[in-house]
Amino acid sequence: MENGVFVGGGGEGHGVKQWLRLDYANRHGLIAGATGTGKTVTLQILAEGFSAQGVPIFMSDVKGDLSGLAKPGSADFKLHQPFSDRARTIGFDDYAYTAFPVTFWDLFGTQGHPIRTTVAEMGPLLISRLLELSEAQEGILNIAFRVADEEGLPLLDLKDLQSMLVWLGENRESVSLRYGNIAVQSVGAIQRRLLVLENQGGAKFFGEPALDLRDLMRTDANGQGQINILAADKLMGAPRLYATFLLWLLSELFEDLPEVGDPEKPKLVFFFDEAHLLFDDAPKALVDKVEQVARLIRSKGVGVYFITQNPDDIPEDILGQLGNRVQHALRAFTARDRKALRMAAETYRENPTFDTEVAIREVGVGEAVTSMLERKGIPGMVERTLIRPPSSQLGPISPAERGGIVGASDLGDKYTRTLDRQSAFEILAQRTKEAAEAAENAELNEADLDAAMREYTAGRRYSGTRVGRSTAQPTRKTRKEDSFGEAMAKVVVKELKGTTGRRIVRGLLGGLFKAR
Repeated sequence: MENGVFVGGGGEGHGVKQWLRLDYANRHGLIAGATGTGKTVTLQILAEGFSAQGVPIFMSDVKGDLSGLAKPGSADFKLHQPFSDRARTIGFDDYAYTAFPVTFWDLFGTQGHPIRTTVAEMGPLLISRLLELSEAQEGILNIAFRVADEEGLPLLDLKDLQSMLVWLGENRESVSLRYGNIAVQSVGAIQRRLLVLENQGGAKFFGEPALDLRDLMRTDANGQGQINILAADKLMGAPRLYATFLLWLLSELFEDLPEVGDPEKPKLVFFFDEAHLLFDDAPKALVDKVEQVARLIRSKGVGVYFITQNPDDIPEDILGQLGNRVQHALRAFTARDRKALRMAAETYRENPTFDTEVAIREVGVGEAVTSMLERKGIPGMVERTLIRPPSSQLGPISPAERGGIVGASDLGDKYTRTLDRQSAFEILAQRTKEAAEAAENAELNEADLDAAMREYTAGRRYSGTRVGRSTAQPTRKTRKEDSFGEAMAKVVVKELKGTTGRRIVRGLLGGLFKAR
C-alpha cells in the first residue's frame, strides 16, 4: 500500500497485510498492553513507517530504548534470525536494516537540545495543574497573570513568576479591591510549590529561546520525516512536569497550526507515552481541554496516539475518538482486570473467526489485536496481527553516539544559548531600587532640614526673635523688663483683691459710719 504504514500480518497464517492508512492517520490511535508485551517495538515500527512516508514524529522515550531509531539494525543482533523469519511470514519482502533521521530533545538539556517555553505561554491553567494548586491558589495565580499583563510585566521564567507573586503579596490590599481577596498564606503556598519545581529542575523548562514548532515538523534531504525523541527517563521522576509539558505541546500545536481539513498524510504524528499520567487526578477542566484538543486537532493535520497499559486509563470521551488501535495482551488476574478486558474487547468490530476477548488475553509478545480505519473512516474488522520487525536497532545507542548526533544537528546553536531579556523580575527589581533610592533621598532631605532647624534655633539666642508671619500670641515681657513701680502696683492690687484688702475696706467703712 503506497499511502500507508505497514503494521504486520493478520488473518490465517498472518499472511494478510495490515496497513494504517495515512489519510486516516490523523484520526488518532491507541497502543495498549501490559508491561513486556511489545508496546515499545510497536511504537518503534510505527515511527519508522511514518518517517519513511515523509511524516515528522514527536515521541517521548521513557525507557531510553527508542534512541535506536538513529542506528540501523545489525545481522549480529541476537534476534536477527527471528526477525528475518517473521518478515518472511508476514510478507515483508523488502525488509532491510536502516537508520532514520533523529533529533534528540531534553527538558534538562543533557541528552538533547533544550526545550523551553515561557511562563506566559504555558498559562495559569497548566501551571496550576503542574503545581497541584487548590482552587483558591489557582485563583491567585490567575490574578498574577492578569495584573502582569495589565502592568506590562512579561512572565518568561520562574523568577519572573516568583517576583510577581511577591509584588502581589505586598500590594494585596489595593489589588484585592478589584480582583478579590489575596491571602498571604496562599501566596506563600504557591511560592513553596515553585521552589519544589525548581529543585526538580523545572526551572530549565521556562525561559527563552522558546521552542519553535516548525523545528518539530521537518523532513531530511531524502524526504524522510524527522523523528523527534524527547529523553524522558529522568523526566519521569517528575511525572506532573512530564504530563504537563506534553499537554502544553499539544495545545501549542492546536493553537498555532492552520486548518487543513483531511490531508493525504499528517503534518505531524504525536505519540503520548504513559498517557495515564495525563489523567491521574486531573480536574474536569483539564480533561475537557484534552478532549477538545483531541477532537479538533485532527483538522490541523496532527495525529495523536496514546500509549498506555490499559484502555480504561483513557477517559471514555477521548477513547471514542481513537480510531486506529493496536491492543497487545492484557492480563486478567483480578475482577477489575477482567472487567477492563471485557470492555476493551467490546470496543472492536467483531471478527467471526475468533473471540476478541480471548484473543486479547492470549496474544504473545510481538503479537497484537489490531483494528485500523478503512475507507470512509469505518473501523476495520479486528485481526490477530503479528507485528513486523523493526529496521532500526532494537535498544538504545551509546551516550557517545547520541552526543555525536546532537553535536552534528543544525539546531544546536539555536537552542543551546539562553536569552535573558528584560521581564517582570528585572522591571520589578528596578522599581524596588528606585523606590528605595527615593526613600533614602527623602530621609537625607529630612535630616538636612532637621540640622538646619537646629542651627537656626541655636542662632536665635544671639540674634533675637524670629521674623515672619505667625498666628501665635505676642510674647509677654519678661520679669526683668518690668519697672519697680509697675511691680509695686501689681502687689498692691493683688493685696486689695485678697483678704487683707477686704479688712482695710471694712475698717474704713466702719470708721466713717461711727463718725456719723
